[in-house]
Amino acid sequence: MSGGLAGMPPAVRTAVEFTPAAGTRERIVDITTTGRRSGRPSRIEIFFYRAHGETYLCSGTSGRPTDWYANLLANPDFTLHLKHGVRADLPARAEPVTDPERRREVLAAIVADLNQPHDPGTIGRTRLDDWLGARLAHVTFP
Repeated sequence: MSGGLAGMPPAVRTAVEFTPAAGTRERIVDITTTGRRSGRPSRIEIFFYRAHGETYLCSGTSGRPTDWYANLLANPDFTLHLKHGVRADLPARAEPVTDPERRREVLAAIVADLNQPHDPGTIGRTRLDDWLGARLAHVTFP
């Protein structure tokens, strides 16, 4: 279990610990990071994922830089905003996943989840090779 999930209200915990049966809507959150240059809050919409019982943020499969990831490298503390079904603002911390073997293992689990028969928001099959350049951060809840 990711950090402080055990102490969360049951509805919030369920929203964070979604199962492969979750649709696209349940996988979308906002995050507020601290701008690495400006020091100001920066809020974006992003997908979050579950792999091996843990929570991850992942985007930027094109390999191009992403501001959210650069902000979290500079300041790993952020707020994860649940906004579909249950609403909650959760203090969180991100740790980049840089070890190649761990990245491949986590990304493979994410891709397998996205390729479930209910097809959450994807068109066609999602391929692991297309995700290997993605920005990936492990999320814990203090």
